[in-house]
Amino acid sequence: MYAVETRSLSKVYRNGLKAVDEISIKIEEGEIFGFLGPNGAGKSTTIMILTTLLKPTSGMAYVAGFDVVTQAKQVRQNIGYVQQDSTVDEYLTGRENLQLQARLNHMPKNSVNERIDEILDLVELSDRQHDAVVTYSGGMRKRLDIVGGLLHRPKVLFLDEPTLGLDIQTRYKIWDYIRKIHKEFGISIFLTTHYMEEADKLCDNISIIDHGKIKVTDSPKSLKNALGNEVVVFEVDSDLKLGDLLSELKKASLVKDVTAEGYEVTIFSPSGNQVMPKIFEIAGKLGIKIESITLTKPTLDDVFLSYTGRELREESNGYNRKKEREKMRRLRA
Repeated sequence: MYAVETRSLSKVYRNGLKAVDEISIKIEEGEIFGFLGPNGAGKSTTIMILTTLLKPTSGMAYVAGFDVVTQAKQVRQNIGYVQQDSTVDEYLTGRENLQLQARLNHMPKNSVNERIDEILDLVELSDRQHDAVVTYSGGMRKRLDIVGGLLHRPKVLFLDEPTLGLDIQTRYKIWDYIRKIHKEFGISIFLTTHYMEEADKLCDNISIIDHGKIKVTDSPKSLKNALGNEVVVFEVDSDLKLGDLLSELKKASLVKDVTAEGYEVTIFSPSGNQVMPKIFEIAGKLGIKIESITLTKPTLDDVFLSYTGRELREESNGYNRKKEREKMRRLRA
């Protein structure tokens, strides 16, 4: 049995938008799985189906061995779901928030206090448990959110953008807590993230989704190795004849893949040092000036760029999460 399994899972909204297009994934028990994709790729729709908040149009999905449509109650009993936006009540104390979670999950009263003590200690919140959450930092609130999803000891924990908006030090600390939780409870974790380093550090396997389709599934290490050992990034002074440049570079030996965004070109190669002279040679013949050039090892950002043709960026300030939720509600109507 898999922790999460989908078979040709699809979701088509009434306006004709196919948000999820026959995706099939298998997540082993005890695995940390990363689900990556840009805004509008189908991540939110998929996670809503898997947590029984939305019904699929076709295909099958199983979580903890239960069908998300016909056995939705059993699915909910076996999952924890930590949303991107904090759901803790800031006027309650940390402990009171967890006691509320326990009642919502119909936990046996005789085990609640012991369980709360255990998880508060795990994420180092015991000394602040009687303080109102309004006095907590963003990182403390996120820790409380995460352990709230763990209180009833689910088999699968869904974490939707768990560190979005946190500073880098706090983000690293949250990563440590996620590792501790995974080690302590041995649960399966389904993680969505905009941070490639986060997926690289935490996940056993990842899937990249774009336009509702799964582009690739593998371990971060295998995906990086598959691109080639090195990445050459250079910038040109003009996009004139850029198409000709890309066409010629793709024909060159030792070039595994070429992508372009604006004036910036990225080449994946097993030997970047040998490719760089060819870049200058081909560009010179076309009258294109190279403004800058760098040679680096592949990262998951490069993997994403290779499969989608665009970088995976954190949501900009102009992206309004509230508007996106309202749009999702309209589409489900």
